Amino acid sequence: MIKKIAIAFLTMSSFCAVQAQSMQDEAGADLIVFNAKIFTGSRAQPEASALAVKNGRIYFVGPDADILALRNSRTRLIDAHNRRLIPGIVDAHTHVLNDLAYTYNIRWDGVPTLSRALTMLSEQASRTPEGQWVKVIGGWSPYQFKENRFPTLAELRKAVPDRPMIVQYAYNRAFLNKPAMDALGVGTDRFPKLPDIEFEKDSRGTPTGVVHGYTWVFLALETMVPQPTFDEEVSSLVYSIRGLNRFGVTSIIDNGGRWAYPKAQARVNVLARDNRLNVRMPFVDLQLGNGGSVNMVDLEIEAITKTAPISPGQNLHPTLAHGHEYRGAGEVLSGDVHDHENFDRPAVIIAPEKMKRFVEQDVMKLVQRRIPFRMHISYNENISPFLDALEKVNETIPLDGLRWSLEHAETISPENIDRVKKLGGGIAVDAKMALHADGFIKTYGREKALQTPRLRPLVDSGIPLAMSTDAFRAATFNPWVGISWMVSGKSVSGSEVLATENRLSRAEALKLFTGGAAWFMNAESEVGAIAPGNLADFVVLDRDYFTVPEEQIKSVSAVLTVMDGKVVFGAQEYSDQSPKLPEVLPAWSPVKYFGTYHGEK
Repeated sequence: MIKKIAIAFLTMSSFCAVQAQSMQDEAGADLIVFNAKIFTGSRAQPEASALAVKNGRIYFVGPDADILALRNSRTRLIDAHNRRLIPGIVDAHTHVLNDLAYTYNIRWDGVPTLSRALTMLSEQASRTPEGQWVKVIGGWSPYQFKENRFPTLAELRKAVPDRPMIVQYAYNRAFLNKPAMDALGVGTDRFPKLPDIEFEKDSRGTPTGVVHGYTWVFLALETMVPQPTFDEEVSSLVYSIRGLNRFGVTSIIDNGGRWAYPKAQARVNVLARDNRLNVRMPFVDLQLGNGGSVNMVDLEIEAITKTAPISPGQNLHPTLAHGHEYRGAGEVLSGDVHDHENFDRPAVIIAPEKMKRFVEQDVMKLVQRRIPFRMHISYNENISPFLDALEKVNETIPLDGLRWSLEHAETISPENIDRVKKLGGGIAVDAKMALHADGFIKTYGREKALQTPRLRPLVDSGIPLAMSTDAFRAATFNPWVGISWMVSGKSVSGSEVLATENRLSRAEALKLFTGGAAWFMNAESEVGAIAPGNLADFVVLDRDYFTVPEEQIKSVSAVLTVMDGKVVFGAQEYSDQSPKLPEVLPAWSPVKYFGTYHGEK
């Protein structure tokens, strides 16, 4: 009996020891990053050298010794080698799901010379199979090139002689070679009658291949070229997200496009179900319909109440916080009051009464149903009647905390900034002027460009405010190009395009891509700062953003990007930690040969 009691006692002691060790291990951190120069974005603790992560959230922030004391036998340690660490970048307005043919396209983002851009076209033409197109769809500017000009049609045709080719500049113009014009039926009855399209013509009245227009023209052209398969669309999603991670982007808000809810979400679900969605992707839904004049608000309400019921804030990702949440309607709520933003042409001004009717008849429906909304509206002349009508709606049905925002708002006045604030709205401006300000100057003059947008009044107003990219077509997806412009006041050409008093400090500019942008995710209490309890999204940079010369800011990128406590991108000494991606589809994809951004390969 004594022997049995002794055995039982020893067994119980061993069990308690194992359980105690297990509890001790569980109390430690999953991941510790130390020897870092941490910019926390938090006024309570602005700087630190180490952080600990537990269950996808930041556990503690502080000095190395304190944080390293939290490790256990399973803690993963990462030495930052005295590099700068910042909160994960949040792009509050971009269009990943509008570019599900991403891997079909040559990315000219960041390419320094037109000569190199043309060589890329030529190389890709030699490997593009028959029946496919050679495409460059947005993300670049002629002002980024050393040559500081557009390519000529002769140069483009020489680079791509025997495959259809389209080179698209923002939503402003496109260049087609002869095989492309023949395939589309340009100049014949086969080419559809698109509104607001303009073909440049030679002296004999024959289309040259240069196309001018607005947003809808270029979206229509995209439907007329070969389309990717479902698997290729998933591959496009994977590699566009890899491009974002490379620059430290850990959250985006997708602002809609050709693939409306719930169709686009099927591609995201492929990654979500396998926990391979490497960016938080709340989405705003844009219902374009099947062509012709449609009521986009009615289509939105039908989609979320009948087609595939979903409520604002509902997350379609099974495990990732803010993984794929529905954040409301927009950014285009009506094609009839869409004012585009083609800086090569005069502003599109909507008749005030038309704008007011739209708000009273359609935006009212969203307010009644408590559906958040985001409104694309670029010019102050259109913002004023929109706010006139929204203030009337608010008198009848109070907005009362409903999250809504103006998108772009390039020329908004200080008075209208104040009106948006009083109505509880936010403003998501974008960095297109970093790429296109030189064109803006030709249209509107330098003096107006220097105050476009009004960055200093916007920041000083205290309104919920984000900077965004509006990628992948209207501008580049690289947020550091926009941050450089906000700080230096210079466009990609090197021209001064922001007045000295209209520029931001480095901390202010970064906040608009971190803590400021978190408001638009409805996540400001857990995203955008390195603080205990926040989601573990952060970036180790390849250079110190706060000390490098201004001209280097646009070249900043990540060497380590962590989202939800897991490494989603690694470069240089961290390259072995970068998750391995499946082979890009299709096999001839330009991304396979050039990467997602200049310099990647």
